[in-house]
Amino acid sequence: MLNSRHSIPSDLNTRIERLGKQLGFDAIGFSAIDLGATETRLLEWLRLGYQGDMAWMAKHGSKRTRPAELVPNTLSIISVRMSYLPPEGLDPIDVLNHPNLAYISRYALGRDYHKVLKQRLEKLAQGIQQWVGEFGYRVFTDSAPVMEKPIAINAGLGWMGKHTNVLNRETGSWFFLGEIYTDLPLAPSHMVAEHCGRCTACIDICPTQAIIAPYVLNARRCISYLTIEHAGIIPEIFRKAIGNRIYGCDDCQLVCPWNRFAQTSTETDFAIRHQLDRRTLVELFLWSEKQFNDYLAGSAIRRIGHERWQRNLAIALGNAPTQPIVIQALTQVYGTTTSALVRTHIEWALEQHKNTNNCTDDH
Repeated sequence: MLNSRHSIPSDLNTRIERLGKQLGFDAIGFSAIDLGATETRLLEWLRLGYQGDMAWMAKHGSKRTRPAELVPNTLSIISVRMSYLPPEGLDPIDVLNHPNLAYISRYALGRDYHKVLKQRLEKLAQGIQQWVGEFGYRVFTDSAPVMEKPIAINAGLGWMGKHTNVLNRETGSWFFLGEIYTDLPLAPSHMVAEHCGRCTACIDICPTQAIIAPYVLNARRCISYLTIEHAGIIPEIFRKAIGNRIYGCDDCQLVCPWNRFAQTSTETDFAIRHQLDRRTLVELFLWSEKQFNDYLAGSAIRRIGHERWQRNLAIALGNAPTQPIVIQALTQVYGTTTSALVRTHIEWALEQHKNTNNCTDDH
């Protein structure tokens, strides 16, 4: 077997955990590669069409749930957790309650996490190499067909919350996940018990009722999906519920009792950039494509592109209180944009402001 060439120290798991924490990971766990139960649930979820436009969820077939098909000779998975909640910034509830401000999901306020985690995972793998010699591995973080959440749960990093995010008693859910697929035969960690009990706070708070049952998310209704993954016209039935959320949605996490114990991040790369926690809808809507690209260089937000950015902001401005500055901004962009997608959403936004009394009553 491939792993027979490795000399495995008896305390390798402990060494990996220690090095991982030195590299900034909050927790490190280990799991085998059996994801059979996850595969069954995924196939049913796909059959029901809950993935929406995310065709990539089905694109790679069984590679997503059979790690050794994605990375041949994989025997074990190292799973890591890194908190991202910034220690400073406006209270997210205050932003949601201020209809002239733009709400951006907390994970996207700093530097793109993909680069941060991948670099640290690579350093972790290089450290392991010093102890075992050359070995086969590949690092991932929200990239390639990898079932990050079930893997993290198998590795003992938390349990699946009813909102489909991983939860941990000590840190809540404000964290990123990353993995190393490896041909090392590592001892698996112990899984942790679930602690959601009878709580349904996340289900009850969801603005679009996207959590259709405990542990079942219909992405087609989810504001994070609609504002980030969905490329086309956002259905009108969801636009009022979107409110001022222009990139993602954190409501299910904000209301979760376990996030009272959430740890803020000490990672400087996750610090809030360009005051994105307190920008007004109007100023962001008026960013040119160059400003969008310049301000959001190195940000996860940049991948949706300027067109979807303006689409999302047009909806939020349609939900904002009727003010001359709002009407002026919508009219200005409507007259200059070449995007039919943006114009469609501006038309809807302007329609919301035709009757000032109705608009202000909604807010």
